[in-house]
Amino acid sequence: MTRFWITIDQGVDFVIRMIATMSGGELFVPRIPSMRLVDLATAVAPQARVAVVGIRPGEKLHEEMIGVDDARHTRDAGDFFVMQPDVDWWSSEPWADAPLRPPGFRYTRDANTQWLSVEDLRRLLDA
Repeated sequence: MTRFWITIDQGVDFVIRMIATMSGGELFVPRIPSMRLVDLATAVAPQARVAVVGIRPGEKLHEEMIGVDDARHTRDAGDFFVMQPDVDWWSSEPWADAPLRPPGFRYTRDANTQWLSVEDLRRLLDA
């Protein structure tokens, strides 16, 4: 299984930054690295025996932050994505310079190019 990774400090900083940036109605998705759960277990307890128990009800193998259905309303703002509301009254003017994502775009763990290694996870856990 894989998951996206963001620290509490990074999450708080992102929220504060987006509050100052938003015009209202958008959803913001940060570009963040992914990690494998088995790597997290290794980083936390390198000598521990890992038992694969399978997927529990409601769990996913891989996270999806932006699905293909939302691609037509998603703009690439560099280190984050902006998902614009699909309503007549909303203006995309504040995000006109951010290119729209192509049809079929999705931001999922398996489409992510940023990965945390066991060493990266250990550094983050020690911080």
